[in-house]
Amino acid sequence: MEGCCAPARAGAGTTPEPVTIAASTGGVEIPRVRIEAGTFRMGTDDADGFPADGEGPVREISLDAFELGVTSVTNAQYAAFVEDTQYVTEAERFGWSFVFAGFLPAAIRKVSQRPESTPWWCGVEGALWNHPEGPQSDLSGREDHPVVHVSWADAVAFCTWAGGRLPTEAEWERAARGGLDQARFPWGDELTPDGDHRCNIWQGTFPTKNTLDDGHRGTAPVRTYPPNAFGLYEVVGNVWEWTADWWSTDHTGPRHNPTGPRRGENRVMRGGSYLCHHSYCNRYRVAARSSNEPTSSSGNQGFRIAW
Repeated sequence: MEGCCAPARAGAGTTPEPVTIAASTGGVEIPRVRIEAGTFRMGTDDADGFPADGEGPVREISLDAFELGVTSVTNAQYAAFVEDTQYVTEAERFGWSFVFAGFLPAAIRKVSQRPESTPWWCGVEGALWNHPEGPQSDLSGREDHPVVHVSWADAVAFCTWAGGRLPTEAEWERAARGGLDQARFPWGDELTPDGDHRCNIWQGTFPTKNTLDDGHRGTAPVRTYPPNAFGLYEVVGNVWEWTADWWSTDHTGPRHNPTGPRRGENRVMRGGSYLCHHSYCNRYRVAARSSNEPTSSSGNQGFRIAW
């Protein structure tokens, strides 16, 4: 489950103290859609799936009505939050975050720590939400891209400020499916219907050659591809999205408004990212799951807000 999914900050040191945030929004509009109460079939037994990830079994889930952000939270929205609250992200407090090696100059790659099993990730000093590839980078031209380098707590802090919360894993999947029953993607079963790209993922040979057939090397603006039938953009590809749930592969809990286990070590992430490729990750399907340590952050990890 490691690698192109998102690297973990294991053994990085003491977890930063949580920060108290008050609800405000600072006048920032966050478009949302209402998902009516109803039932859906969650999970998959798809042969292309990963049974070890707990994608199955398929089970009928019922949910109360909720609202969900039309897009992942953007850099501009997160900037407004930071300006309003003076919030300091966990990556800033740790002093570094993970960046895909292909985005870095050789000098930075040479001095950056790399996970042994996934050397295409570099732990870069000064890589933060507003400096995505390190101190030499900024957000110019990326204001409408999803914010990245945010930990689970950083996402929760923003949601609190916006008067909301992270979606549960079940809410995320119901919304991402857009009313389709057991379809592989938010638009159907074919990845590129009529040759059209519908999400931002890796094309070519991972991790050495990206042909950029979809036009994007890293993150794409949040309204790049057509929305699903519920009006939600980029629910798969682009960036992984944190959810509220602790990770588990045991799905024997409640079938109405499930919230996952009461405790755990990792939090669930959904949706895949621009680094996902069928040869390695293939987790940009709506039923696919991944997880990470809550303090972890990387250049392909973001979130979406629920109410």
